[in-house]
Amino acid sequence: MSVRPYRDIYRRECRQIHVGSVPIGGGAPIAVQTMTNTLTSDVEATIAQVRAAEAAGADIVRVSCPDEDSTKALKHIVRATEVPIVADIHFHHKRAIEAAEAGAACLRINPGNIGSAERVRDVVRAAKDHGCSMRIGVNAGSLEKDLLEKYGEPCPEAMVESALDHARILEDNDFFEFKISVKASDVFLAVAAYQGLAEACDYPLHLGITEAGGMIGGTVKSSIGLGMLLWSGIGDTIRVSLSADPVEEVRVGFDILKSLGLRHRGVQIISCPSCARQAFPVIKTVEVLEQRLAHITTPMSLSIIGCVVNGPGEARETDIGLTGGSRGRSHKVYVGGIADHNIDDDKLVDHIVSMVEEKAAAIEAAKEAEKADAA
Repeated sequence: MSVRPYRDIYRRECRQIHVGSVPIGGGAPIAVQTMTNTLTSDVEATIAQVRAAEAAGADIVRVSCPDEDSTKALKHIVRATEVPIVADIHFHHKRAIEAAEAGAACLRINPGNIGSAERVRDVVRAAKDHGCSMRIGVNAGSLEKDLLEKYGEPCPEAMVESALDHARILEDNDFFEFKISVKASDVFLAVAAYQGLAEACDYPLHLGITEAGGMIGGTVKSSIGLGMLLWSGIGDTIRVSLSADPVEEVRVGFDILKSLGLRHRGVQIISCPSCARQAFPVIKTVEVLEQRLAHITTPMSLSIIGCVVNGPGEARETDIGLTGGSRGRSHKVYVGGIADHNIDDDKLVDHIVSMVEEKAAAIEAAKEAEKADAA
């Protein structure tokens, strides 16, 4: 019996595949993905962007492979990075084969769009030979003509039918190591399509609201759409599509998962919007703390509240808490929910950073000791 049943999320049961070393579906943690926006043929720039995404916590990174120069570069990119690389392929079956040979962990491809049955067999053979999984990626903006004629417009039923048609092609070729996405820029359309697909198959689902927009608008749209699906247990891997740095996509993705208790990475800051009661500059303090604590990967909670109205209550629920006391003077620091000591304005940020770093180090040391004992 759950202590807080209102917080329970029961994830949809599905088969499990692998993207490189990362398990997808079958109860595995929900993976966070992003995509590079450099020219893939620019090896140095693309490697730098992949590494930045890795440092931000990305589980998987996708790169576009529109031409032979890109698939040639892919070999060097895969060797120079740790995270599994997905090769984004459209129409050209030779690019898919080249990407598999270059070391891609997964091919994002729609088998129905690459030509003859023989071409599909060649791609499947390359995927099997090189240990590649695949993602069938249906997009409302590029549905097949026959489905648009049948349904009149992009709709959930058309997107699900498209996904299942592509899946059937892979199944007929005895290939089942794939996940599916049915993305749309319209939140209602995307959510309804994913709900229909979740009922129609047991493959892992990659979630996304495609072309969501800029940093703020795209984050809001993605949080609504992905949040609805994840809350209902649908989704095994996600990408937040933003017109922004790929690192921001990773951060937003983790924040969505952390808000739902589905992934825990880094410091989750609970902070107030501030008001006339604030005893220290909350907004600036949080902004600086987010920057200075970005390197912490250990799951931890930190509350930064400007006054005593909600501060003590929020601090009771976090690992470390700060509550404003006298304006411009001393403030209360909580440890494990209990009032511990006071701190002055001029030492506030450095002190909190030091406390978080020390606690993270202690948590990691305890984990290592536990592993050593188990061995």
